[in-house]
Amino acid sequence: MYTEILHSILITAALALSFLISKTSLAVYDLQISAFLFIVFFIGKKWLDKGQHKLIESLVFAFIINMIVSTTGAAQSPYFFLYYFLLFSLSLFLEPVIAITATIAVIFFSLLSLSQIQTLDQVLPILSLALITPFALFLGEEHIKNQISNVKLQNLEKDSYFFLSLVLKNHINNINQAAENFLGDRELEEIKKNVKRIKKLIEEYEK
Repeated sequence: MYTEILHSILITAALALSFLISKTSLAVYDLQISAFLFIVFFIGKKWLDKGQHKLIESLVFAFIINMIVSTTGAAQSPYFFLYYFLLFSLSLFLEPVIAITATIAVIFFSLLSLSQIQTLDQVLPILSLALITPFALFLGEEHIKNQISNVKLQNLEKDSYFFLSLVLKNHINNINQAAENFLGDRELEEIKKNVKRIKKLIEEYEK
């Protein structure tokens, strides 16, 4: 829960910062600011672990996408569709609930950018964000379920390898003892039985 709250605050802060910059004289340097962030991100990512890498990447993309849309007409921007990709990517890179937080923040800042006379054409793209959010949330939850399933499968494979190694080791020890105490046909038959058991185990595992 703490991680989700922290990520929500950081994403909201990134969106707010980019929105504020788009309303200042710095807006003319949006491409330079975006390029600088990309350069810093790609240089610094080798010192980040996987979790930090995803968080920083999400913050950079949230900042840049909101900057692009805000400086090119907000709700009337031809790049408004980039918000849809942002919501889905945040849901996959971070936690699914982040998509809800980002949607609320984007809708809020988009409404602030509207003129006093609002038309349906202006409001409709903003409302579409609320409609796309449940799909982003669902996709993020399914992604987490798949990750959990993969971890369980990997653990099951490890357990299978461990069990197989124990069984094979036991049969090999039996063969070794029979060979060391070899006195005649009785021990030879015991060795053959153990070899057949090992062969059968290997064949069953290969299936």
